Amino acid sequence: MVSVKTTRRRTYREVEIKLRVADVPAILSRLRRMGAKPRGRVLEQNTLYDTPDCDFRSRGRLLRLRIETPAPAGGGKRVILTSKAPAPVLAGSASRSVKSRFKEKAERERRVRNSRHWPSTLRALGLRPGFRYEKYRSEFRVMGLNVSLDETPAGSFLELEGAPRAIDRASRALGFTRRDYLRGTYWDVYAADCRREGITAKDMLFVP
Repeated sequence: MVSVKTTRRRTYREVEIKLRVADVPAILSRLRRMGAKPRGRVLEQNTLYDTPDCDFRSRGRLLRLRIETPAPAGGGKRVILTSKAPAPVLAGSASRSVKSRFKEKAERERRVRNSRHWPSTLRALGLRPGFRYEKYRSEFRVMGLNVSLDETPAGSFLELEGAPRAIDRASRALGFTRRDYLRGTYWDVYAADCRREGITAKDMLFVP
């Protein structure tokens, strides 16, 4: 039996949006003017796992194995196993308004210390690797939010995660409106782009 060591992190409620970025240097300039504190840049290599019948995706769930490598220097890899599920509905009208604008998930992450066994472990559980996607992620902290600039093969995006009001304020400061909010996953964004271009969605990789 393989022993796989992990570091636990409790389940928490993830509230976030994506924003499509047309001009990366301009966004970086705005973030600096807002006092954003940089927190490093990594290359992410992500693989989603699911059952053969795609039960997770059909139920709005996700299981992801992510490898993070510091960029551009490399070395010091970090491997994270993440599960996401629909977030429980909160009582009160405020939760309904938040749901209309933001992506909300119940998320749990584990830092994987012995990463090489995880693909075979997940396969042994009946799961199969599905969508793979890569991105360079630069992280910032500003206005009480975790802000990520993701440079992907399908374009560049901002992810803003934190309190709903802070997301709205930061989005306005960055020059966006609520009409710009994207609630989907990267699979959703990439698949929609492929449909518009009339091509088959496969993996979102820098080098296919």
